[in-house]
Parts: sequence; C-alpha cells; structure tokens
Amino acid sequence: MSKLKPKYPLVWEKNGFFIKIFCSIPNLATGILLRAENKLFVVDPGDGILRDLNKELTMPEILDIKGVFISHGHHDHVGGLWSFLTYLSVMNRTRDLNIYFPKGAVEITSIHNAFQQVYGKELRYNINLVEIEDASTFNLENIEVAPFFVNHKEVSPDTGESIAIPSLGFKFFHNSTSICYGGDTAYCDSLVEMSKDSNLAIIEAGADDEGDTDMHLTEKQATEIGESADEYFLVHVPQ
Repeated sequence: MSKLKPKYPLVWEKNGFFIKIFCSIPNLATGILLRAENKLFVVDPGDGILRDLNKELTMPEILDIKGVFISHGHHDHVGGLWSFLTYLSVMNRTRDLNIYFPKGAVEITSIHNAFQQVYGKELRYNINLVEIEDASTFNLENIEVAPFFVNHKEVSPDTGESIAIPSLGFKFFHNSTSICYGGDTAYCDSLVEMSKDSNLAIIEAGADDEGDTDMHLTEKQATEIGESADEYFLVHVPQ
C-alpha cells in the first residue's frame, strides 16, 4: 500500500468543536489547536507551534489558551513548548497554565525545570504540571478529557532494543461531539476502543513499511482503526 501524504493544515469542525492540525510529520513536528466554542487548547506543541498560533489567533487569544495536552516527550511533539511558554511570559500572561502529560515523561519536567531556572523570577503566571497516571476522565473548562495509555516505544541507546515510553492518547468531548487523538503508538486495544464511534479519529500512520510495527501503526492498521469512527485523519506519515 502506498503511503497517503496528508496536506496540512487539516481542519475539522462540528457542533462548535474545532480542530486544526498545523503539522504532524515524524522527526519534524506535530502541532494542534483545539477549540470548543470560544475556549482554546493546544495539543502536542511541536516546533513551530508559536508561529502557527500567531497566524491563526490574535495575541489576546493566545494569552487565553486554557491548557496544553502532551501525548509524550519526543522532540517532535514538545519542541515548541519553550518558545510558547516564553511568549506567554513576554506578553504578560497572568492566569495559570496547566500542562497535562503522561507521568514519567522526563522531557516535560526537564523543560519546565530549566524554564523556571531561566525565567522563574520574571514569570507572572504559574505553570502547573499535571502528570496523568491513570485513565480517569476529567473536565477542563467546557471539554471533557478522557486520557488513555498507548503503546509507543523508542530505541534504547544502551541496548539498541525498543523500549516502551510514557505515552497517552486523548479523547475530547464537547456538545455531544468527540475527537479522539491517538498520539504516537503501535497497535493497541486502547486506541481501537477509544477511536470507535468517535466523530473524528486522528490516527498516526508512522511505520515506514509493513514490517515496522513495533513503534508506529502501518497505514493499513491506521485506516482500519480510523474507519471505526465517523471520520478520520491519518497523520504523522513519513515524508
């Protein structure tokens, strides 16, 4: 099966629920804006997220973003976090910002700690790290968030073997409408279950070939999962 090449940005909207995927390319960047009525959220702030938000939103809207969701700590999903946090500081944000991420993702805590060391004395807003350690559903502003654990791996520099890393998908609900975002993952039952009957499923298809299924989904696997939702996007496809 030849690889589908998504044309970014990908945009979807239903019942006041809006999502725009600026980019999702392996080893480069993922950046997603989620809007529920007038409430704004960022999902996986990869490199370039601030530039993309600045093109899409006004400065007051960026300052009013309600929260950030991070699926895992790989650089292509968090590479723009530092510049985003810095912009909020320079533009004098005052309200707290919650960052939701899988417990054990040391990249996020490391970025936060270094950022506090450099800019902590001048920050006018609090950055609250919210480590997700179970699949409990919670509410944030006007969305309901159902995190779920997925099966993503990386190559160990010590052994050369693939090892599991802390990784999440998120299912978002607003106005009886649901968006399932799987993050990066190989095939797993949790993604199959959460994608089913979603109004939109966002499924990565990052495996380079049909035999490379340890860390990412093949296009065939991703398509089969996506077809269980009303609509779906395949993302994170190698270029």
